[in-house]
Amino acid sequence: MEVTSSYLPSLQKYVGYLEGIYARCRLTNNGPLACELAARLEDYLGVRNLILVSNGSAALELAYHALDISGSVVTTPFSFPASSSVPAWNGIDPSFADIDPHTWNIDPDQIESAIRSDTTAISPVHVYGNPVDDVRVSAIARRHGLRVIYDAAHCFGTRKAGRSILDQGDASAISFHATKTFHTIEGGAVIFRDDAICERARRMINFGFDAVTGDIVDLGTNLKMSEVHAAMGLAVLDDVDYILSHRRHLLALYMHKLGDYVQCQRIDAEVTNGGGYMPIALADTATCERVYQHLGNLGIATRRYFHPSLDTTVPYARFGTTRYSRDIADRVLCLPLHTKLSPNDVETVCTAVLAGIRDTAPRLVSLAGIV
Repeated sequence: MEVTSSYLPSLQKYVGYLEGIYARCRLTNNGPLACELAARLEDYLGVRNLILVSNGSAALELAYHALDISGSVVTTPFSFPASSSVPAWNGIDPSFADIDPHTWNIDPDQIESAIRSDTTAISPVHVYGNPVDDVRVSAIARRHGLRVIYDAAHCFGTRKAGRSILDQGDASAISFHATKTFHTIEGGAVIFRDDAICERARRMINFGFDAVTGDIVDLGTNLKMSEVHAAMGLAVLDDVDYILSHRRHLLALYMHKLGDYVQCQRIDAEVTNGGGYMPIALADTATCERVYQHLGNLGIATRRYFHPSLDTTVPYARFGTTRYSRDIADRVLCLPLHTKLSPNDVETVCTAVLAGIRDTAPRLVSLAGIV
């Protein structure tokens, strides 16, 4: 049983889009399918100023350049390396703030102590699609004159109080990698708040060319999404309501079966989860490792995601030290979650997790009341 599996739409539908590409003989450079996908995503997500790019890391990179971020950025070490590697790769130091031990997101109470004299932005991560406290983050940013760039890689389908969270901050960067709830095989997007900055970003993804005059008016590079990738996105988007419904149903089953026995993220009652991941935290590192091994022996793949905390790794250790990020990273385990799973599969996984807990952590059994 795989921990993740890419959703594949109808081959006939995908081939239909490909046939159109062949007929037009236009493979990239803001083609009709990319334009259609961008427009449909704006409508579906309820956002504006959405720019498609070639991958999720490119989305973050575009946001940093379009907003002229320099110096350092406050972010979290409890994330995939891209959250820190993108700024570092572009000469911007990550400055780590610790996470809230309950939400697993960056802790607003820790942000200001991580602000340096050269800090120009805050880049929180909506970890596993759990929304950051945007009200508090925005207040801190205003107080210090900082930009806010959300790493929203996991947030397709996540809503709060009925609205997409992708219109928060100065920019939100989202990944459309093949493992995500919605994907374009490889791809991503940025949603910008400001119209003028969005137009600048459109030039930047095409080497700085002005779309009307053809003049080179900005620095830029090639971050465009191809027509072939947009075709996959359009085919997947047709099925995305089913994808979200199925994954949310499985997520609810997991929570019902395991919620009393493992630690899960605290998620606001107003949030509709996008169903991207099923993370749990075990009692301690040893228990996590043994449960991981126990499930693996049964043919159930899991992932220690995100492990390790980035502040413990060689490239990023100099950017700060955290307590709770290290603690959760040492205990976290992501369970299988994708559209190929059935409710019976979830039952099998939960039974295996509970058996692993019983066998490997007697003190957790006592605390949780497992008999």
